[in-house]
Amino acid sequence: MRSYLPDFTAERAGSLPAALHRLAEDPHPQLGPWQPLAGGTDLMVLLAAGKLPPGRYLDLWGLAELRGIEVTADYVDLGALTTYSQVREHPLLAAEFPLLAQAAAESGALAIQNRGTLGGNIANASPAADSPPALLAYGAELELVAAHGSRFLPYADFHTGYKKTLLQPGELIRRVRLPRLPPPGPEALPAVHFYRKVGTRRAQAISKVCLAALVLGDEQGLRVCRLALGSIAPLPLRCLRTEAELLGPGALTPARVAAAQAVLAEEIKPIDDIRSSAHYRRRVAQNLLAQLIGVCNLSLRSR
Repeated sequence: MRSYLPDFTAERAGSLPAALHRLAEDPHPQLGPWQPLAGGTDLMVLLAAGKLPPGRYLDLWGLAELRGIEVTADYVDLGALTTYSQVREHPLLAAEFPLLAQAAAESGALAIQNRGTLGGNIANASPAADSPPALLAYGAELELVAAHGSRFLPYADFHTGYKKTLLQPGELIRRVRLPRLPPPGPEALPAVHFYRKVGTRRAQAISKVCLAALVLGDEQGLRVCRLALGSIAPLPLRCLRTEAELLGPGALTPARVAAAQAVLAEEIKPIDDIRSSAHYRRRVAQNLLAQLIGVCNLSLRSR
């Protein structure tokens, strides 16, 4: 433990209103504002390394108002304190939102999955996080709550830059809302759910490139294509220009694949860092896109 513990103040919130009241307080002259603490899987690593800034941390772990998975006819609502393990083990999420269930299953070891939370993963705003590409592909929404009220916004608008979000001082993520797809039937379009994470090893690795996609279509062409990537830009990225290249009538021919790969190479903004190079990330992203299209061609033609 390299941090000096007297530099930190920690307090457990007894209720959501009490937590929001604390977060709305004026900053301490030396320690600054209260900072929310959920599962702690990121903060504790920084604390042990001596890299966590001194401050006041508000423990939200016991708040029932931020827990639970609620299913309605149109949506699935996940409380911000929903853990990766709870996502992975929920039968409806596994059936209807397999990208998110797979992302949860690939987020660290079991100990991390038992403690790490969906809301914390989002608020931490790492471009290498595992769940954001899946949330972008599923068109998720967020409910943000503060002492003065709450608001919904599309998750696609939430990240504004590297480690930057639309969270205002005193706000918390209350829940994540996932719109459900129409149930299978004669009129429903076939769907392809595609998730691939590339890291240094097969398990417990930080992503070098992560792709999540939801595609709806048939042999006539793609009607819906939501393509999202992680670790290839300062923020989790929905690749709208690449999607537009793939949408519309007509087969996904090798020429269209090559055109989409060229657009993707221009749309993403990978960097060189300790885990990989920009060249590698760009090429792997293009290869994953080709894999996605191959799966789409095989799956949609067979139905």
